[in-house]
Amino acid sequence: MADDNGIFLRNTWYVAAWNHELIDDKKLARTILEKPIVLYRGSSGKVVALDDRCCHRAAPLSMGRIEGDDIRCMYHGMKFAADGKCIQIPGQDIIPAKLGVRSYPVVEKYNLIFIWTGDPEKADPKLILDYPPLADPNWRGLPGYMHYKANWLLIVDNLSDFAHLAFVHTNTLGGSEEYAYKTKPVAIEKLDDGFRVERWHMDADPPPYHKKVIANKTDKIDRRNIGRMIIPGIFTLDTTFAPAGRGVEKGVQVPGTRQYRNAQFMTPETRSTTHFFWNYLHDFDIDNPNIALSLRHSLEEGFNEDKDIIEAQQKVFDADPDYQLLAIGADAPLTYFRWLFSKRLEAERTAATTAKSAA
Repeated sequence: MADDNGIFLRNTWYVAAWNHELIDDKKLARTILEKPIVLYRGSSGKVVALDDRCCHRAAPLSMGRIEGDDIRCMYHGMKFAADGKCIQIPGQDIIPAKLGVRSYPVVEKYNLIFIWTGDPEKADPKLILDYPPLADPNWRGLPGYMHYKANWLLIVDNLSDFAHLAFVHTNTLGGSEEYAYKTKPVAIEKLDDGFRVERWHMDADPPPYHKKVIANKTDKIDRRNIGRMIIPGIFTLDTTFAPAGRGVEKGVQVPGTRQYRNAQFMTPETRSTTHFFWNYLHDFDIDNPNIALSLRHSLEEGFNEDKDIIEAQQKVFDADPDYQLLAIGADAPLTYFRWLFSKRLEAERTAATTAKSAA
C-alpha cells in the first residue's frame, strides 16, 4: 500500500464501522487512510482491529478464522492475538518476537466503532466526539453508510455550504431555490476544532422530506439549522421546524415544533475515496418506525444528489490536479476549515519529523 505522503491526519479518531457490521462472527475488511484493516468482534465481546495482511505471506487475515479474541490465518495457520502478536505457528515451537501484525486502538461508542491509526500512546477515548442524541432514547433514527468515489474534503466542503441546499436539493432536503436567496448565516464561529454556522429561513414552506412525516403539510414554518464541522471530518446538524411567526427565533417554546439531529462522519478510504457514516434522528412520534424509515429514504435521496456532483468534481480534479478554484462569500466556513486542517496536518508532520530525528 502506498505511503500517504502526509495527506492524512492520523492522530485523531475516525469511524471504522457501525457495530452492526460485526455481528454473526463477521470479519470486516476495510481500507482506512490507505491501510488495509480487518475488524471483528471476539468471543469476549471485544472489537479488534488488525493490519489485514499476515506478516508471513501477506494473505488477508479477513479470510481467516476467529478463535476467541484471536484470528488465525488460513494460509499456513498462524494465529494472532488481539494485540497483533503471533502466538502460534503450526509445526514450529519457537515464535520469533518480531512476528506479528499491527493492531489499532478501537473504541465502541454510539453504536459506532472508532479507530485510531496514529501514535497509539495518544489514543485518548476522551477525544471522541460527544454528541448525546446518538445515545439518547428520546431520539430515534436509522444508521446509514455510503461509499464515495471522491476525496473526503470535497464532502466536507459540500456539508459546510448550506447554500447548495437550494439548488442540489430543491425537491428533497432544501425545498426551494428561495433558500439560497433569502437566507444568510446569522452566526459563523471559528473554533479551535472547526466551525459553527447558524442559519434561519423564516415563513417558508416545509421542505419535501419534512412534509412526508407531518400532518400539517401546507402550514408555513420557521426553520433553523445549526451546523458544526469538526476536524478531521465530522458534521453535526441541529434542525428545528416551528410554526411560522410564533417567536421560536426569540426562544419561545412553540407547540408543534419538530426537531432533527444529524451526525455524519467522513473517513478517508484513500485519497480519492471515502467511507461516509450517518444517522438522522428525530424527537417526535418515535414509536412510529415509518418516521425513521421515511427520513432515512429522504436523506439517502438527498445524499445521492450530493454524491453525483461530488464524484463529478473528483473526476475533474483527477483530470487536472492543478485546477484553481475561486472563492465566493458562502465559502468562508469551508475555507477556514481547510486552513485549520492544513495547520493541524503540518503540526503533526513536524512533530513526527522531530521525533524521528531524536530517535
